[in-house]
Amino acid sequence: MPQRSALRPQRRRLLLGAALLPWLSACGPQPTLRIGLLAGLSGSVADLGEAARAGAQLAVEQCNAEGGVHGRQLELLPRDDAQDPEQARAALAAFERDGVVAIIGPTTSAMAEAVLPASARANLVLVSPTVSASRLLGRDDTLFMALTSTQHNARQAAHHHASRGWRRVLALYDTRNSIYSEDWLSAYREAIGTHGGRLVQALPFNSGQPDSYQQAVRQLRGREADAIIYVANAVDTVRLLLLVRQAGWRLPALGVTWSATEQLLELGGGEVEGMSSVQLFNRDLATPRYQAFLRAYRERFAQEPGFASVAAYDATQALIQALRQQRPGQSVKQALLQAGPYEGLQERWNFDLYGDVQRRNYITIVKGGRFVAVN
Repeated sequence: MPQRSALRPQRRRLLLGAALLPWLSACGPQPTLRIGLLAGLSGSVADLGEAARAGAQLAVEQCNAEGGVHGRQLELLPRDDAQDPEQARAALAAFERDGVVAIIGPTTSAMAEAVLPASARANLVLVSPTVSASRLLGRDDTLFMALTSTQHNARQAAHHHASRGWRRVLALYDTRNSIYSEDWLSAYREAIGTHGGRLVQALPFNSGQPDSYQQAVRQLRGREADAIIYVANAVDTVRLLLLVRQAGWRLPALGVTWSATEQLLELGGGEVEGMSSVQLFNRDLATPRYQAFLRAYRERFAQEPGFASVAAYDATQALIQALRQQRPGQSVKQALLQAGPYEGLQERWNFDLYGDVQRRNYITIVKGGRFVAVN
């Protein structure tokens, strides 16, 4: 009897410890929530990818400083797709092994098309800050796009060009991202026609083939036009523009959203002065929210944010808001569709039922080495 009496307090302590174990574990450090970032972080599209990475990173760091998502810190895992479909698919498989909750990216339409089947099989949501190809719209899939469609942007550009008297337009376009460039040209051709103008000719080049730049420029000879559109990334736009200037052409240079990064200004210098393009945001907006972001971005990265930085910040903030509001049993896709509207840096916005958006754009012109909004 005395032995049994002596064992009772010890047994009570063991039972109490077992009951408290889950509670004590819950109070300890929680595993991070991993978010993938898929972007072109090398090669000629690296300016877009690095800007997107910086915007996403800032959003993650600010979220963690606020306590994370339900007490769990976020971890951003960047991977380079190198604008190569096979590398992009390999990156997505690695994200699946890493157990990421979602992916910010890709940053080009070609890479989005390449990884969509794999993301669907893995049930991994892609929240792209900069993909906009129209044939990716209106689909019940795993892709969310935070940028207005290519067709909308091309129509807006055509309206502006016609208003400036540029009605006969030549184009140089990159076939390596044809899902974007051909989509842009198709919409532009139709839109400029409604203003009494025409796309005189669209000349292809391939950013992976150095000889194709010269070949495309040589075909400009004998063409009568008011301006030339460069449907390419920033690096290739400047490369082509310099070749055009060397060939003696002084026609106005017109850009697209894809090329409207700070690297265009850095590489193009005086040659890109006066170039117009359609952009997601106004760099001179004076609202407190945008100005606070601007200060934080400059302090963190010692540089100016580009459109991909703003778009990636907005896309990542939307994902964070969805994760905070996600209900038990609800998928990330369902949470993203239901957690809006989202407070962007420059406007309130939301996804439609297909994960697409309609957002305000600006016509910008390069003046004094910077993008200045004119509308």
